[in-house]
Amino acid sequence: MDEILKLDHVYQYNDMMGWETLHPLISVVDFSKCPPRKRSKELLGFYAIFLKDVKCGDIHYGRNYYDYQEGTLVFIAPGQVVGFENNGEVFQPKGYALVFHPDLLRGTSLARAMKNYTFFSYEANEALHLSEQERHIVIDCINNIELELQRGIDKHSKVLIASNIELLLNYCTRFYDRQFITRENVNKDILTKFEEVLNGYFQSDKPQDIGLPSVQFCADQLHLSANYLGDLIKKETGKSAQEHIQLKLMDVAKERMFDTSKSVSEIAYELGFKYPQHFSRLFKKRMGCSPNEYRTLN
Repeated sequence: MDEILKLDHVYQYNDMMGWETLHPLISVVDFSKCPPRKRSKELLGFYAIFLKDVKCGDIHYGRNYYDYQEGTLVFIAPGQVVGFENNGEVFQPKGYALVFHPDLLRGTSLARAMKNYTFFSYEANEALHLSEQERHIVIDCINNIELELQRGIDKHSKVLIASNIELLLNYCTRFYDRQFITRENVNKDILTKFEEVLNGYFQSDKPQDIGLPSVQFCADQLHLSANYLGDLIKKETGKSAQEHIQLKLMDVAKERMFDTSKSVSEIAYELGFKYPQHFSRLFKKRMGCSPNEYRTLN
């Protein structure tokens, strides 16, 4: 098993890549200007955005479906592992890395907005595949950050650098929206499988064994990250993944209400609720009446 290198600071990443550190909390690395290196895996203590300038041969994503191959963006949040299996070979990386420590963002508007960029929690196989035009925009943003670093640190540096990072992330949000649209057929297939996962869940003993289905459980069954599944469903349907689960839950509950041999409490436990009153509360919120009232009306 490969050793995982623990990199808590930006300068450690620069040292590993043979790159000069211009700022203690952020770096723009041009891989083509780095010395050749062996493959490795790293546990990062900072954010990283990688632009891979290879035709999907440098990182294996576990999928063979790609919309674009001119460039691929991978987003890594602090605490995640990134890299490659070390096969003993020396290779020349290509592309760019933008790495920045959370401390860089403290006191900026971006610090508060980072939670909105959910793609930092996507899996590698949910990477952003750029068109040529999009790739140029990304590189322009990276170059602007690099130019600011070359100027040296002054009282304006932090705000300007954070603003440029935020601009880049906002462009990436737009590009992901485009990717969700251009993968419409794939997305519809995922929605169908999501529905199948929920159907299978309620037809099994899982509700009694592990409780209500979670977005994370469904995402795991579909080999996706919870954030990616949630974003995909929201963009396709306008509803959150959790709302879809609750709607399915209500559909199953309404069907079981017709079996009057079972009490509302028994049905609640069958569906995975620990407490029947929680079921009754959710049912009334969604259906506009209590479970017993629904039985009376139907």
